[in-house]
Amino acid sequence: MVTKIYEKDDINSIVTLLNEGKVVAFPTDTVYGLAVIYENEEALDALKKSKGRPENKPIPTMVASIEQMKKIAYIDEKAKCLVDAFMPGGFTMILKKKENLPNYITNGLDTVGIRMPDDEFILNLIRLCDKPLLVTSANLSGLQPGNTTEEVLEQLDGRIDAIVKGKPKGTMASTIVDMSTPEVKIIRDGYITKEQIMEVINKYQNNIEK
Repeated sequence: MVTKIYEKDDINSIVTLLNEGKVVAFPTDTVYGLAVIYENEEALDALKKSKGRPENKPIPTMVASIEQMKKIAYIDEKAKCLVDAFMPGGFTMILKKKENLPNYITNGLDTVGIRMPDDEFILNLIRLCDKPLLVTSANLSGLQPGNTTEEVLEQLDGRIDAIVKGKPKGTMASTIVDMSTPEVKIIRDGYITKEQIMEVINKYQNNIEK
C-alpha cells in the first residue's frame, strides 16, 4: 500500500477516500487521529489492522453536531450540560447507545464514546461525509501518537491509505468521562480537568434542587 499525502485544501478528495472506506490520518485539536467512515465494518477492520493488532476497546465516534450525537446515543439533561460546556473541544463522553447502533462499532458494549473536535477542518470533513467518523490515535499499538506528519509516517507509512499534512493543536488526548450511569466517572484525564467537570455538574444539580 502507498500512503498518499494530502493538504487540507484537498478536502473533497479526502471525503471521497473516507466514503470509499479508506483509512486516513489527520491532525486534530488534541493529537493526530486515524479515521474511517462511520457504519462501515470493513473500514473499521482495516483501521484496527493498520495499528498492528485488533483493538479491544471500541473506537470513539467523532461528530460535528449534537444532532448527530442524539441519533446514536441517549443524552439526558446532565450530559447535555457537559456538551454545552465542553463541546466542541478535547472532551469525550461515554453514553448509553441507541438500539440502532451496530454492535461492531461498540465491541458489543451498550455504550458509545463520542467527541466533537474543536477543529473547523474536521467538523467540515464530517459534514461533507454526511455521517460521523470513527477516530482513534494515529500510532501503532503500544507506541505514542506522532505529533507531526513525519512522526506519524514513521509508524504508519504503507499501513494506511492517506495522511493529511499538518500539526495537532495539542499534545494530550481528550478527557474521557463516563456519563452512562448516575455516577460521573473520569476515565482519562486530559485538557478538561475533573474540577471543571464537577463544577458544571454541581451547578446543574443545584439548579434542579431549587
